[in-house]
Amino acid sequence: MWRVQLFKLNYDNREAEAVSDVIKSGWITMGEKTKGFENDFARSMGDGVHAAAVSNGTAALHMALLALGIGPGDEVIVPSLTFVADVNVVRIVGAIPVLADCRSFDDWNMDPADIERKISAKTRAVMLVHYAGYPCDMNAITDICRRHNLKLIEDCAHAPGASYNGQACGAIGDIGCFSFFTNKNLSVGEGGMVTTRDEALDREIRYIRSHGMTTLTLDRHKGRAISYDVTRPGLNYRIDEMRAALGIVQLAKLSDANQKRRRIVERYRAELGGTQGLVIPFCSERDGAKSSYHIFPVLLPEQKDRKDVIESMKADGVQTSIHYPAFQEFSAYRDMFGMTPVAQEISRRALTLPLYPEMTEDEVSIVIEAFKKAMG
Repeated sequence: MWRVQLFKLNYDNREAEAVSDVIKSGWITMGEKTKGFENDFARSMGDGVHAAAVSNGTAALHMALLALGIGPGDEVIVPSLTFVADVNVVRIVGAIPVLADCRSFDDWNMDPADIERKISAKTRAVMLVHYAGYPCDMNAITDICRRHNLKLIEDCAHAPGASYNGQACGAIGDIGCFSFFTNKNLSVGEGGMVTTRDEALDREIRYIRSHGMTTLTLDRHKGRAISYDVTRPGLNYRIDEMRAALGIVQLAKLSDANQKRRRIVERYRAELGGTQGLVIPFCSERDGAKSSYHIFPVLLPEQKDRKDVIESMKADGVQTSIHYPAFQEFSAYRDMFGMTPVAQEISRRALTLPLYPEMTEDEVSIVIEAFKKAMG
């Protein structure tokens, strides 16, 4: 159907062989591949980082809140422009999500000034998202959290391989949460990672991941333990060996894949930047910030009907998407939040164009021409 789809898997025979090897091994739950993935990922994040592989990115966010002891009556400041998982997990633990607006039409990340305005006596944490893979203003946000004694959770679903002033995103706050969903830069279908520099938090996260148990099935299989204790109530947020094996291969490809994404983004910016009324965010990237270039969103001119643009591009065989609808539009949250005017306007006019590492020059040209035609 699509001449150019929104994303494609960056897979080859290495992923197929990795999964085949796991199946042949006879051990498909958390085991040596999981440990290897965790170790490789931790090393990629820098010295002193611990990494625990989990079933998905939402599980990672849920575990972060549980590990930090956030619960009923607590407030957590979250981005007003992100996937609904961030708000959902805050509500699931009984806490109250408070929306901070985007900085501007040029910078769709959380506005540090609005974060500070939203702090109350009940605020316990800030949960930020490095939108589209572009790091937030971490100097300002970490300073706010330090002055107000708030925990900082980094939702790095868009940001594997991104960094800020030489520090990996996900290793700056108290806890980092990664998603390895199908359309992510590091893709295993379903899967995630929780990162922290705090050994006590890492231990708590590992207990939460597997029913609060002190030993895993692999330990008993290997004869390293015959029973286990349960130290706290926990969940089953474990990853399996097939996905961990895919993660090892994908992590090895990540740096090169992100560079390919960067080159495509640069071409988009160069050829679409002069479009009347169009805003391309993050063109002035923050000093010291290195993006992962997860998606390529644009802000359509105010008078342009987004549905018309989507349908025009669809007719030309180009898939598009919207990242993200405003929370205020969802039935579950319609009466919970006040206005976040910048984010709500972005949500009304945003459009995401195709971006994936193996896009050919011809495919990029097809997208550009289709977009220009749709813009009239």
